[in-house]
Amino acid sequence: MKVLNLVLAILFVLFAAVQYNDPDPWAWAALYLLVAVACGMAAFGKSNKFVVILGLGVSIIWMLTLLPDFIHWIQMGMPTIVATMKAEAPHIELTREFLGLLVCTLVFGWQWYRLRKR
Repeated sequence: MKVLNLVLAILFVLFAAVQYNDPDPWAWAALYLLVAVACGMAAFGKSNKFVVILGLGVSIIWMLTLLPDFIHWIQMGMPTIVATMKAEAPHIELTREFLGLLVCTLVFGWQWYRLRKR
């Protein structure tokens, strides 16, 4: 688990680093760095319940705000969101954000599960 947590920590630091061209880079960088911190702490056996629960709560609430847009994208027939890096339509950016938050939620959920298991 140590290696997996270290890999996740590095990945999320890299995710935070590439947010400079996003419309709201500070919010995304902060969330991705929080995931990286949670994974980094877990890698060294220093998991912090507060960090994990805070991150889980933030990512779930933020994701729920984008749920209507995600459902709309599904109702549209799930048009491609990866054809270009530039989000040419609102559903592209909103769906990508929802999926990014889903990844964060899954990682925080996994960290929370591991904390409860101990």
